[in-house]
Amino acid sequence: MFSDVQYAFTRHVRDPENQALPPGVTEERMAVYTDLVYSNIDRMLGNLFPILHKITPAETWRALVRDFLKNHQSHSPLFNKVPLEFLYYLEQERDMTGDPPFLQELAHYEWMDYAVSIDTRDIVWDGVNPHGDLLAGVPVLSPLVWLLQYRFPVHRISPDYLPAEPPAQPTYLVVYRDRNDKSGFLELNPVSARLLELIREDGNVTGNDLLHAIVTELQHPRPEVVINGGAEIMQDLLRRDILLGVKA
Repeated sequence: MFSDVQYAFTRHVRDPENQALPPGVTEERMAVYTDLVYSNIDRMLGNLFPILHKITPAETWRALVRDFLKNHQSHSPLFNKVPLEFLYYLEQERDMTGDPPFLQELAHYEWMDYAVSIDTRDIVWDGVNPHGDLLAGVPVLSPLVWLLQYRFPVHRISPDYLPAEPPAQPTYLVVYRDRNDKSGFLELNPVSARLLELIREDGNVTGNDLLHAIVTELQHPRPEVVINGGAEIMQDLLRRDILLGVKA
């Protein structure tokens, strides 16, 4: 049956070293397809996970891509979903023995850079006063904002910085896309991370009340330090289009 030939074809493309050639197809002809599929996947993953690619030795990277092709059953037939499938493979299926301890977090961090760029949503300004008082008013968070927390400082990983153990404090990052469709990452301190988390959780609280809630959580002896610092943080977030303004 033709379907049998198709399955034999795809099995060999995914795992040419262990799966037999389809009946009636020469090794030379089949090599064109196996090389084409591997090259396309390898190129896409290398482009969308550039730091992971750069820090991984060539043979290890090749084995990683091959193992992904061989063992992962994709949930989507769309080629632009391959990076998400790769992330799922790393997080749910891969035997991490011998891999860097930060591999999954680094891959997720790099995936987010791609995910924010292809998000089809736009910033909606209806009901927002971009010039309002962020302390007296209710801050409005852009829909194109994701709050991230990692054990490792993934934004600093490079061939010159490959940590073997996570630091004592987690890393807080926000990924966003501004009104000009330019995406970016920003490292947060625990206070700014908590502030954005509270804004996201309850969109009906003034900036001043949010900061006083953080003062209470921290039991900070000098509330004015948190309030003044938080006001500066919100102005910076406003300039980046992470905050859009206040509710009109």
